[in-house]
Amino acid sequence: MIRIKDIAEKANVSTGTVDRILHNRGRVAEDVRQRVLEIAEELNYKPNLLARALVSNKTYHVAALIADPSEDSYWQAPKEGIEKAEDELKQYGIRITKFFFDPVDADSFSTAANKVVSKAFDGILIAPLFYRQSLAYFNKWRRENIPFVLFNTHIPDYEPLMYIGQDSYQSGLLAGKLLHYGCSETATLAVIHIEEDILNSSHLIHKEQGFKDYFAQDGLANRYEILQIDLQSNSQQTIPQQLNHYFKSAGNINGVFVTNSKAYIIAEYIQQRKLQHIKLVGYDLIERNLHYLNSDMISFLINQNPKGQGYWGVQALADHLIFKKKNNPIKYLPLDIITKENLHYYIEADS
Repeated sequence: MIRIKDIAEKANVSTGTVDRILHNRGRVAEDVRQRVLEIAEELNYKPNLLARALVSNKTYHVAALIADPSEDSYWQAPKEGIEKAEDELKQYGIRITKFFFDPVDADSFSTAANKVVSKAFDGILIAPLFYRQSLAYFNKWRRENIPFVLFNTHIPDYEPLMYIGQDSYQSGLLAGKLLHYGCSETATLAVIHIEEDILNSSHLIHKEQGFKDYFAQDGLANRYEILQIDLQSNSQQTIPQQLNHYFKSAGNINGVFVTNSKAYIIAEYIQQRKLQHIKLVGYDLIERNLHYLNSDMISFLINQNPKGQGYWGVQALADHLIFKKKNNPIKYLPLDIITKENLHYYIEADS
């Protein structure tokens, strides 16, 4: 590793002079500046950013705007990922303040986002579940040059520092392929959104579109009927009553794709009504989903690596703020297909 001392010796100047030139502070004669910079380039000098960060004593305040795990257990994993990253980066001055919102309440999201805006943060990690409500905050942070990283939901038009998560459209295509395996020549399949504001949730729209596009390809379009079902617990009917209506009116539904982490709700319904012929695909390794995966009520789970989303989101902000490292604007996480046969490998890896 080339040191400042090596450059100073070759340029016949002091290490202090080299330090001032490389860090652009203090007055130095122009001919000396040019000579030192040329030698640094010739020697391929790379600054030790880790050491520099350790001695800077600067504190970087980061806001994490995430859904409340007490409202939806899925969000416990991103929270743990954020806390793991903070623990690793605290020696470099990272300090994180978490702001929670109800994942089914847009007003709750806005209230939490306003708290973020009311304080001075160096960077922001956000799960923008509510598309319309998020845009004004994106514009404000861009005007103020505050870097923000998105996870879980990709909204690319507002130039975040990075998006970390899955490719929602591709995961919908994958769900379609998984349900297609083992289906009869003709089948009725349902895309089910559970307790979601669909028109305000771009990632769910992309999942559904990917699923539909899989069955729109040549040779499948005329053989598979795709239903779109939106279930809300605050309607006049319970979710099981709503499902009774849809299953009765649709006739024989052969497969179900649940676009969020609530596949266990459909699995419980299938089990209670002894509809074991229905193949079910959903997302996420939460405890209730794992129960039904192991009992064969859920055929496949697509792992979205929520802990990794939180962890890498904080790391991306640290790379930008502390280490001045430029990353790609998108970090897609793998589309892991989980069955009861390979589940224990993922559980062990995360423990």
